[in-house]
Amino acid sequence: MTEPYGSWKSPITSDLVVAKAIGLSEVRMDGADVWWIESRPEEGGRTAAVCWRDGTAEDVTPPPFNLRTRVHEYGGGAWTVAGGALWFSHDSDRRLYSLERGASAPRPITPEGAWRYADGVIDAGGNWIGVREDHTGSGDAVNELVAIGSGVARVLASGHDFYSSPRLSPDGRRLAYLAWDHPRMPWMGTTLYVQDLDGGAPMAVAGGERESIFQPEWSPEGELYFVSDRSGWWNLYAGERPLAPMAAEFGRPQWVFGMSAYAFAGPGRIVASYIEKGLARLGLIDVATGSLKPLDLPYTDIGSVRAAGDRVVFRGGSANTAAGIVLLDLGSGRVETLRSSAAAARDPAIARYFTGVEPIEFPTAGGRTAFGLYYPPHNPDYEAPPGEHPPLLVKSHGGPTSAASSTLDLRTQFWTSRGIAVLDVNYGGSTGYGREYRERLDSQWGIVDVEDCVAGARYLAERGMVDGARSVITGGSAGGYTVLAALTFHDYFRGGASYYGISDLVVLARDTHKFESRYLDTLIGPWPEMEERYRERSPIYFTERLAAPVIFFQGDEDAVVPPNQAELMVEALRERETPVGYLLFAGEQHGFRKAENIKRSLDAELYFYAVNVFRVGLRF
Repeated sequence: MTEPYGSWKSPITSDLVVAKAIGLSEVRMDGADVWWIESRPEEGGRTAAVCWRDGTAEDVTPPPFNLRTRVHEYGGGAWTVAGGALWFSHDSDRRLYSLERGASAPRPITPEGAWRYADGVIDAGGNWIGVREDHTGSGDAVNELVAIGSGVARVLASGHDFYSSPRLSPDGRRLAYLAWDHPRMPWMGTTLYVQDLDGGAPMAVAGGERESIFQPEWSPEGELYFVSDRSGWWNLYAGERPLAPMAAEFGRPQWVFGMSAYAFAGPGRIVASYIEKGLARLGLIDVATGSLKPLDLPYTDIGSVRAAGDRVVFRGGSANTAAGIVLLDLGSGRVETLRSSAAAARDPAIARYFTGVEPIEFPTAGGRTAFGLYYPPHNPDYEAPPGEHPPLLVKSHGGPTSAASSTLDLRTQFWTSRGIAVLDVNYGGSTGYGREYRERLDSQWGIVDVEDCVAGARYLAERGMVDGARSVITGGSAGGYTVLAALTFHDYFRGGASYYGISDLVVLARDTHKFESRYLDTLIGPWPEMEERYRERSPIYFTERLAAPVIFFQGDEDAVVPPNQAELMVEALRERETPVGYLLFAGEQHGFRKAENIKRSLDAELYFYAVNVFRVGLRF
């Protein structure tokens, strides 16, 4: 059937996107058991612990328990497991709970109060050791490492602004951990400490203000390993000795706790995920020689790597495969998917509508090169009229120190199967391309990211791959700011969508949480000394330049980007009678977790573009 791009009917509906869809993360291994957590939009965004044992996956935490922590607001690392027992943070009251194997219900192990807990490990005595964030005072929260036994907390490390990644040595006598201070974020500079738990002061062994350390781990023999970007790339080290040095990233930006990019697969062997030009691979490192052997696996997005001998478990996905919990046997090479994040994606009748991904490089401002993942439109039921080019949806990821994922996302296929091309831009500042690329955004937020998004769209239009006159831009959080800056300070895009995005950097500098409260010092400049620069890059002060339609999506409990950021912009656009939409979702925080809200926002965004930019009829 011949129909215009953007008007094609697709079985990949918003209902399908959220139906039986789950978020999978944070793999753990406990003996022969494999654990992970699932976030479930159809349960109001509840996160549950799941254990795969003897070939069967079973829920461990019953409703209403919700495994989530708000340490740093972004959370992660809300749970841990040891000896069949689970320790976790429950979102509604922030308390730590434990659930013994066979017990009828979890029991609280910390008192009620203004404390938050994350990134814990369990010692031989059954004590929980991890990060506690104390909100009892009137000023900034206080972050510390604590040991909790019988409900009593003992402070192990304090004095730094932030802590993460506590790791116990095999004999249980030493604790390794990371710490850093304002104004640095963990991908800028962290210090690795080792502390004797029998007494003595902590000793700094790696890192600093200009070296980012990621994921310290003790080998089975008691040697400390870690990832460092001292070479310009996050590579793996055994003490001072680099292992498999290469222009690739073995580390990730620590926006959340609980990440794992490598694991010891028995003595003298490490299994590690690494990223080259935006795509991930899994490889085996021989510790003695430092050599790396890539494994031939069909995944381009790999994380949460755990191992025990020949058994390796990770979260893996690709452009044609939804994220899943994958079990790999190194001896036999057998691969088994224990759980898929999108059951619908495994239906051949749906999969025939999927498009592939094309990593692209394109020229951008200053004679530099930027990167992106391009998804051409595809629907076997339709073809476009001769000579027509498809509309383009440019995606700007959050962070902004993050990266576009190459894993199959039904939300991307929602667009491409309707005849709309998608470009997911890894603009300067993104991770996966080395420290120099990451630092392109220093003092340049709102400039480099916007220039790269515009350059990527122009690149595709100039090659006749898309219709430049029907290009829109979408993004969430920091990506939402890039959207608003692009629409305000440039005239290329014809419309856009801001998901919990930033419109006023001045307000953000004054009104945000501790973790990011000094991040803008690097991205923009010191506050308040450079207040004028903050104003110059804030779209809210230049609404007279904004003539393109915009739709805003916001959660009313968002502590990272408060709703007033969106509402100020919406009101300004309404006064100018510029087409604008605004959806405020009750009970949502920074990122939507409820199925009905994900569905509504996706449908609303498509309809908004169809009416105001694409000028096509819709076939739902």
